[in-house]
Amino acid sequence: MPQYDLPLAELQRYRSSATPPADLDAFWTRTLDAAREVASPPKVQPVDSGLSVVEVSDVTLSGFDGEPVKAWYRRPAGVTGDLPVVVRYQGYTGGRGLPHQVGPYPLAGYAVLEVDSRGQGTGYGWVGDTPDPHGHGPSYLGGFMTRGLLDPEEYYYRRLITDAVLAVDAAQQLPGVDPSQVVVAGISQGGGIALAVSALRDDLAGVMADVPFLSDFPRAVVTATAGPYPEIAAYLASHRDHVDRVFATLAYVDAAVLVTRSTAPALFSVALMDNVCPPSTVYAAYNAYAGDKQLRSYPFNDHEGGQFHQEAEQLAWLRQLLHP
Repeated sequence: MPQYDLPLAELQRYRSSATPPADLDAFWTRTLDAAREVASPPKVQPVDSGLSVVEVSDVTLSGFDGEPVKAWYRRPAGVTGDLPVVVRYQGYTGGRGLPHQVGPYPLAGYAVLEVDSRGQGTGYGWVGDTPDPHGHGPSYLGGFMTRGLLDPEEYYYRRLITDAVLAVDAAQQLPGVDPSQVVVAGISQGGGIALAVSALRDDLAGVMADVPFLSDFPRAVVTATAGPYPEIAAYLASHRDHVDRVFATLAYVDAAVLVTRSTAPALFSVALMDNVCPPSTVYAAYNAYAGDKQLRSYPFNDHEGGQFHQEAEQLAWLRQLLHP
């Protein structure tokens, strides 16, 4: 895949054409207040993962409308005291995985809350365990991108982002967590969700968003040639009279719109040959992000982005952020 998007100089100053709805803040305040009114404390049950250096617990937390969301809580075995925690969100179609599927963060001394994605969990070996009990109108081949797309109140990502925000509430209540040191993180869809959460909370220690999805929908839908964005284009190819309603809904969950409200330090990554999350859409979020920010760029990579090289960048960044 060649570099097909804007030249680097244009990417560095690019801004999305998406505009915030007039009631954006009221919409999310009302949504989150309603979810918190019916929320329950997280339930934590230790499990035998077969690992000797990482402790794993099964967590059930409250999400949208008080509905249960599953997660894994992992921390270094035998370590006492309250630790910083990374709350991690999943890529498109992925779930929280199995208890022993451990990333680098607990091995580096951090607690981790690996949050499931409601209704997802059949992609690339990361299974899920959280249903999405809500019905919806027409959608493209069952794709999550188009579920409830004509109404922001009914849109799938309203529920998923609410789950993600309340996952931070849950993480702050977990035993052995320093509630003042919460970092949200994710790749692709997970990165877009992390950015949305960063806009809807003012108490995060940091944000790590790799090749983030859910950003700059007006450009992404007409530029991406693979992945989830084409679901929206395919829907609109059939529902030609829904264009305005669709993009009006998407503006409520667009990271490039939301992150003008973000304040936590952030580490982004972008891949300049990415045809799933076009580089311009990542730069749209990065350029609009209101907090302190850094960007790692991978000129010759597609949607896999920096992978293990980016993990090394994250570990160094976290060390500086949390242990200066």
